[in-house]
Amino acid sequence: MKHVAILQFPGTNCDLDTKYAFEKLGCRTTIVWHKESKLPEDSDLVIVPGGFSYGDYLRSGAIAKFSPIMKSVKNFASNGGKVLGICNGFQILTEVGLLPGALKRNIGLHFISKFQTLKVVNNSNEFLQKCSKDELLNIPIAHADGNYYIDEKEFKKLELNEQILLRYSDEKGEPVVVNGSVTSIAGICNKEKNVFGLMPHPERALESILGSDDGIKMLEGLIA
Repeated sequence: MKHVAILQFPGTNCDLDTKYAFEKLGCRTTIVWHKESKLPEDSDLVIVPGGFSYGDYLRSGAIAKFSPIMKSVKNFASNGGKVLGICNGFQILTEVGLLPGALKRNIGLHFISKFQTLKVVNNSNEFLQKCSKDELLNIPIAHADGNYYIDEKEFKKLELNEQILLRYSDEKGEPVVVNGSVTSIAGICNKEKNVFGLMPHPERALESILGSDDGIKMLEGLIA
């Protein structure tokens, strides 16, 4: 049974959703408070869930990166451990340097909350290994600072290394502008493909009766 460590900061609000999701998939889970200095020793996967860590004061994720637990997360990732950041978690991972680029305020400056079609750009990674390339997924988004930015030089590296995972799209798979992200990027990974970040919420797409169960195959890839 895989053991999933789920971080919790002041303002985190998707920790219990994430716990439910991975327990539904047959995993053992542990909620890890941000002031802890170590992750559980038998952790197979670390999730940095969504919410508003420290109320998004200063900048989304900018204060959370100084929490004691993040040193352990960085060590875990540097040793090949798998880490997934969802929404605010994605923001935190860019702030600590585990993922390239930055998340800015949405174009139009509004909070966006809706189901959104995503196109799988690359599945040569564990996170999306159960999805098909160019597959369309229906996953909720809920963010105010999801506008992904990266400079041209670093963007070319993302493309070359197949680090772009997901793009916002229409129902035909064509890119759409949702929040202003560079080339409609919704999710990326690091060069080593063990750290993943996305703004959409797969943990909220587990039940077809609630709108979509497309999140299951995304999360299953991490525990296969």
